[in-house]
Amino acid sequence: MTCLYIHIPFCLQKCAYCSFVSFSGQEKLFDRYVEALCREAGQTAVQAGRALETIAPLETLFFGGGTPSLLPAALISRIIDRCRQLFTFSPTIELSLEANPGTIDEDGLAKLRRAGVNRLSVGIQSFDDRELQALGRAHTRAQALDAVKNARKAGFDNLSLDLMSGLPGQSPVSWRQTLEQALDLRPEHLSCYQLTIEEDTPFARLQDQGCLILPQEEAIAAMDELTLSLCSEAGLERYEISNFARPDKKCRHNLNYWHNLPYLALGAGAVSYDNQRRSRRTSNPRRYCELLETGNSVIVEEEELDMEASFRETMIMGLRLTRGIDLNDLQSRFGLDPRIYYGKTLEHLINQGLLHLNQERLRLTTHGLIFANQVMAELV
Repeated sequence: MTCLYIHIPFCLQKCAYCSFVSFSGQEKLFDRYVEALCREAGQTAVQAGRALETIAPLETLFFGGGTPSLLPAALISRIIDRCRQLFTFSPTIELSLEANPGTIDEDGLAKLRRAGVNRLSVGIQSFDDRELQALGRAHTRAQALDAVKNARKAGFDNLSLDLMSGLPGQSPVSWRQTLEQALDLRPEHLSCYQLTIEEDTPFARLQDQGCLILPQEEAIAAMDELTLSLCSEAGLERYEISNFARPDKKCRHNLNYWHNLPYLALGAGAVSYDNQRRSRRTSNPRRYCELLETGNSVIVEEEELDMEASFRETMIMGLRLTRGIDLNDLQSRFGLDPRIYYGKTLEHLINQGLLHLNQERLRLTTHGLIFANQVMAELV
């Protein structure tokens, strides 16, 4: 396994749409949590070494959250140094860190760059202050622009921006303005996600009360068309349903997920995957620290996956990629052919113009990408 995910579960404030493992007001726990992370890294390196005999150098390391940039740069650097010592890094490692505007300045970004972070993913979501306020974001448009400017000054030449469409009060006009502003900043990578209402979030409660007004389907479709046309004009290639990149700037860490390949994980709420087992760590950061400090396991749930379950997951994940799935790779990994396994279901989706199949690959059509969720529901 050459990919490592590290979860930093801290944020300035919880956004109204967020269902991720994240907590605000936990600054006093930062040092203790980093110490626990380093302990788990040591345990993981030993376990991986026993399983694999030798540990291949890491090709990707990804700090996600929460808001990893909320940690002082010195603590991030400490984690990176520990991982470099334990796992070793490939000379071409992609070392990504998620950052939110307003949580880090030019000096902190320069320190992260010197520590080895070479890819920054900035959670902007919108360049409209009213939309940001509706989302419960802790930053403004001006802070978002400053974050990108400071990242460039700090030497980051692989910059990803996260945007969200389908927001309360958003229109195709305001989405175009956000998208054009983002593209004017010439990011190497752009993630454009449509808002999803998750259970147990403030937005879900507002929706249940009939108080959340979201754009209609026609407006959402218009936003999607704008995304495709403007990104294409800007030289960003769509390589996954919600992700666009310049040549050679696709997110290698996320490609590992979309190919359903194994990966290591550290941190509260983080999930690791070894082809046969998915393991989830306790979501409570304080409990996470306590368990590691007393020599106990932080794993609270394990799911054993049989061959067919892994095959179906690989199908679903792989179809998110615009190139689709390599049929020969599926055959060699699982000994299963989707044409036989899914039979008439697959034939029906092809006849509807949602999937395209040739001798080597299966992929969603341009029409199918619009209805990706429905297609994947048929193949689960």
